[in-house]
Amino acid sequence: MQVQPYLNFEGRCEEALEFYRTALGAKQTMLMRFKDSPEPQPGMVPPGGENKVMHAQFRIGDTEIMASDGRCQGKPNFQGFCLNLSPANEAEAKRLFAALSDGGQVQMPLGKTFFSPCFGMVADQFGVSWMVYVAQ
Repeated sequence: MQVQPYLNFEGRCEEALEFYRTALGAKQTMLMRFKDSPEPQPGMVPPGGENKVMHAQFRIGDTEIMASDGRCQGKPNFQGFCLNLSPANEAEAKRLFAALSDGGQVQMPLGKTFFSPCFGMVADQFGVSWMVYVAQ
């Protein structure tokens, strides 16, 4: 069994996929738009949302993440969790942290802690919280 994050970007999924491709090297493995659903349900597609993402999958490192535009209400709300990146070294941690910080909000600057030579927390421009953690 696996546990996989499923992120609802409320209308900004395609933008998020491109951001994660550029910032983190994410690889998109699947994308289906609402208009391409083999079994459309009444009320499933928000008005004007035919080209929005019904379901997508992308990979960051060895982790598969799923995503959608959800109900396309324009206000993604990511609370109560964060995604952790574990780069191999401090140089890679700095690069990833800087990329995620672009347009986002640093919650804890990247630096040395008692449990890591390099750790920081940031919410990206979509509001997804990330921890960047280099193991001792």
